Amino acid sequence: MASQSPISLGTLWPSSTWGEYNNIVFAIQAALAKMQTGTLVRIEACTNAGDLSPVGFVDVTPLVNQIDGSVPANPTPHVTIYGLPYLRMQGGTNAVILDPQPGDIGVAVFASRDISKVKSTKAQANPGSYRQYDFSDGMYLGGMLNAVPVQYVRFGTDGITIVSPTAITLTAPTITLGGAVTVEGALTQSGGDVSITAPDTITLAAPEINLDGALASTGGNATMSGELTTTGDVIAGGKSLKTHVHTSEAVGTQTSPPL
Repeated sequence: MASQSPISLGTLWPSSTWGEYNNIVFAIQAALAKMQTGTLVRIEACTNAGDLSPVGFVDVTPLVNQIDGSVPANPTPHVTIYGLPYLRMQGGTNAVILDPQPGDIGVAVFASRDISKVKSTKAQANPGSYRQYDFSDGMYLGGMLNAVPVQYVRFGTDGITIVSPTAITLTAPTITLGGAVTVEGALTQSGGDVSITAPDTITLAAPEINLDGALASTGGNATMSGELTTTGDVIAGGKSLKTHVHTSEAVGTQTSPPL
């Protein structure tokens, strides 16, 4: 092509043959150019989708194109690399499950030796071949250059924020909350007892508070401002509000039950 230089970048320059030193430098540079270290990749597929499962694998495409020695250079996009193990924050059986999704951009690094046997056996093993610093021995470490999340855990100077546009589920034999608790929105609890203890006061404030079930109060007096309406009876000191009777002024003569 007329626009291309007869001596292209990345090829053998005339100076590369000037003396033994330049010969050696050229050979070293050519060898280093074949080594893969780390690069930005795009997730094409992931074996997991957020479910409870062992750590899986991802298929990725390197985003930095290959170029030739022409001026201007001609790009050649990379093909997809399949079956890279990805990083999960995990210690023993404790983990944060956050699987990569197609379209994510992140960093992949490439091992100095063939890791295929360790990937298949999950145990110490010899290299599967003599290849070194190869695209086939990549590992995906996590996201970079991605968009603003809509579901997240945020750590800031003002505290920790957990946001989900759908639902947050906490499951454990015991869940302990220490300190003031503010609930905005619906709160549903099932599968166990709820115990709330405060050193001073527990306040429930709403235009309407509905209690479904037996209500028991021990250890103190109950005070209510406003009317109390019940479809059942009220028992005070063993006396029924609906069926108790009054004694008239004449000893031994009873009045009718209250109306």
